[in-house]
Amino acid sequence: MRGLFVTGTDTEVGKTIVASAIAATLSDRGERVAVFKPVLTGLDEFGDDLPDHDRLRLSARSRQRPQEIAPYRFKPPVSPHLAAEAAGTRVKPDILLACADRAGTAGDVLIAEGVGGLMVPLAEGYLVRDLAVDLGLPVVIVARPGLGTINHTLLTIECARAAGLVVAAVVLTPWPEAPRAMERSNLDTIARGGGVEVGTLPKLDVSGPIAPRQDLPVERWLSVSTPARAA
Repeated sequence: MRGLFVTGTDTEVGKTIVASAIAATLSDRGERVAVFKPVLTGLDEFGDDLPDHDRLRLSARSRQRPQEIAPYRFKPPVSPHLAAEAAGTRVKPDILLACADRAGTAGDVLIAEGVGGLMVPLAEGYLVRDLAVDLGLPVVIVARPGLGTINHTLLTIECARAAGLVVAAVVLTPWPEAPRAMERSNLDTIARGGGVEVGTLPKLDVSGPIAPRQDLPVERWLSVSTPARAA
């Protein structure tokens, strides 16, 4: 499967924005892009905003149906395993993988977006990190540019690599128009300390689908080699 797995250092760091920007950029370059998000929570809180799976779909110009993108969708804004418990169900890893595989065959490239960070439980004994390992895609880590991001980002890089995941890049967002010495130092420190490419993404218009970003080196991220996925 060719694609990228977008994760974050925390919730609300801009994973959907970055994943959508990647998807839109690839679509703009002639790729048939499929998108996937294993679990969507907090549907009650979107209001007039686009839910994550719709933003991904529209940005990718995908014809996928909502259930083909996010097989589990819950109203409460809580962790996936708790939302499933409240709904009287449980998230099943085999269903997630089957949905991801089907999505992967629907396009030339799959952009998968995780939930929260890598250590968020999707089900008992199954983390977001486990899903990323099972999918076998290069990882793009989304992080804030400000105070505290060095620790959070380097921990996430270490967590990913400890499981055998390959980190293609870190994206700091929203990157300010006039970055201060702190933000510039954070970027350099993460790049050196993590031995990883660090890109930036400014604050984007989120009133609709995310527009393509020609400054994102998406082909280079896709070309990162990863260990073979277990059968």
